[in-house]
Amino acid sequence: MDTKEKIAALRKEMENAAVDVYIVPTSDFHDSEYVSPYFMARRFLSGFTGSAGTLVVSHESAALFTDGRYFIQAENQLKGSGIDLMRSGEQGVPTVSEYVKSLLPDGGSVGFDGRVMTAESGKRYEKIAEEKGGKVICGIDLADRIWADRPALEHTPIYLLEEKYSGKSAAEKLSEVRKKLAEEKADVHIMTALDDISWLFNIRADDIECCPMVLSYAAITADSALLFIDESACPDDVRAYLESSGAEICSYDGIYKYAKKLCGKRVLLDEKRVNYRLVKLLEGCEIISKPNPAALMKAVKNPVEIENIRRAHLMDGIAVTRFMYWLKTGIGKKPITESEAAEHIDSLRREIGGEHFIAPSFETISAYGANAAMMHYSAETGNNAVLKPEGMLLVDSGGHYFEGTTDITRTFALGDITEEMRTHFTLTLRAMLNLAAAKFMHGCKGENLDILARGIMWEKGLDYRCGTGHGVGYLLSVHESPNSFRWRLSPDRGQSAVLEEGMITTDEPGVYAEGSHGIRIENELLCKKADSGEYGQVMEFETITYAPIDLDCVDVSQMEQCDKDRLNAYHQTVFDKLSPHFEGDELEFLRKYTRAV
Repeated sequence: MDTKEKIAALRKEMENAAVDVYIVPTSDFHDSEYVSPYFMARRFLSGFTGSAGTLVVSHESAALFTDGRYFIQAENQLKGSGIDLMRSGEQGVPTVSEYVKSLLPDGGSVGFDGRVMTAESGKRYEKIAEEKGGKVICGIDLADRIWADRPALEHTPIYLLEEKYSGKSAAEKLSEVRKKLAEEKADVHIMTALDDISWLFNIRADDIECCPMVLSYAAITADSALLFIDESACPDDVRAYLESSGAEICSYDGIYKYAKKLCGKRVLLDEKRVNYRLVKLLEGCEIISKPNPAALMKAVKNPVEIENIRRAHLMDGIAVTRFMYWLKTGIGKKPITESEAAEHIDSLRREIGGEHFIAPSFETISAYGANAAMMHYSAETGNNAVLKPEGMLLVDSGGHYFEGTTDITRTFALGDITEEMRTHFTLTLRAMLNLAAAKFMHGCKGENLDILARGIMWEKGLDYRCGTGHGVGYLLSVHESPNSFRWRLSPDRGQSAVLEEGMITTDEPGVYAEGSHGIRIENELLCKKADSGEYGQVMEFETITYAPIDLDCVDVSQMEQCDKDRLNAYHQTVFDKLSPHFEGDELEFLRKYTRAV
């Protein structure tokens, strides 16, 4: 079936189920950002392949809501589908809730699969339906009825993240969570966020591509810890470790039966993360809706994790630099496609990381020329352009190592570039360096600092439709809450937190010129304590990404002296870190691209 036929089939199922408006978010049972193929219902129905978006279908209309990272991609992929593109955040564009309310007739019904809808969102639609004298129908997965070859839900073998990498035992982490449980005077803490659960129990798996987490739920009390997983995926050594930590292993779907038995209990959970169906089963309980205590705990990396992460970035920097050498010396001598470039940088990580390397931390973005204006472009869904000895290539990539997770973007000149490209690259570089050099008082959040990068763009009438940076998990999700750099916060996500020592956040401003080019430069920043004085604790950042920035793209005449000093200091660090691992032509190449300007 093509997209129009799928939407028509969905409407027939809506009619059979007496549903007037049906909502398909991009999610799984755990509100994960990236999902396994089983949960890609929105992608199946709409044809839009981006990682974020919500499809809303009525009997007369259909619309796909997505954010600024995907506007160009979505416009291309939705052509001829009959689905309207809603550019979320743009002036005059309604929110999903507003749109649903405008479509819902009096006495009508809103439908969705309550297992893939957060409790907070589900309650919002519940209120809309009540205002219209209608109802919510949440126990249906209508996509499943027309998705004949739907992939199976997979549970891959679980493995342990040893304490030489995690820095703390599961028992220690459980003790810390229980202290928060006692502070809230809660009887039980229900967790459904996969990154929080995998971190808490020191377990990992491959249940979601590029996200080494375990499909699971958890329930923590003062004297018990129930872990709901596929028991057949749990090897004996993992089971023994978990049981020695005080955990009881239960069946994956058992969380719903457990929830029914909690009537009258005080339950701590995060309604922004826990699914609507699960919370509906807790209606006889007193809900304390707050962010999971583990979310902040895991965002603040411990000393063992930090030292490991530095080692991961060293391996990563070697791989990225060797890729840069391969690209710069090979362009024009042999045909290279975007996807071949992506495959090569992935292979270098596997080669250099060896047994330490696990997988890419996300699907590598290799975007040439105008394709780079799509922030999350994929060569598989585009034209897989052949690189030429002109213009620029943007490569956003990263790796999962036992030592941690990396995320780095570099934009490379492949030959002659325009003066506009050079200006945009230099602005992006200055913005990235300016944020990295920040000193600020403890208590600041990412929204206080975002302007240090974005302000340089605003001065020139430019901007970018995304945040400036996000937290990075430790062998978990490459995008981790709650720390971030952004001036506009989403009400549906925990994107704001005081920047604490040990937090790692990306620094990745950019310029995206539709039809021409895209530029992004991304490093990771470790938050640290600096000096303290009469005004309080001063904080600063340490850049822990080590790879050259392409000097062939820089217009030094557009840089202030402080910009040059910052770039030179960064490149000196890169050379000092990487040079012992290079020799011959590669060493001279590294020396050339880390030279002082």
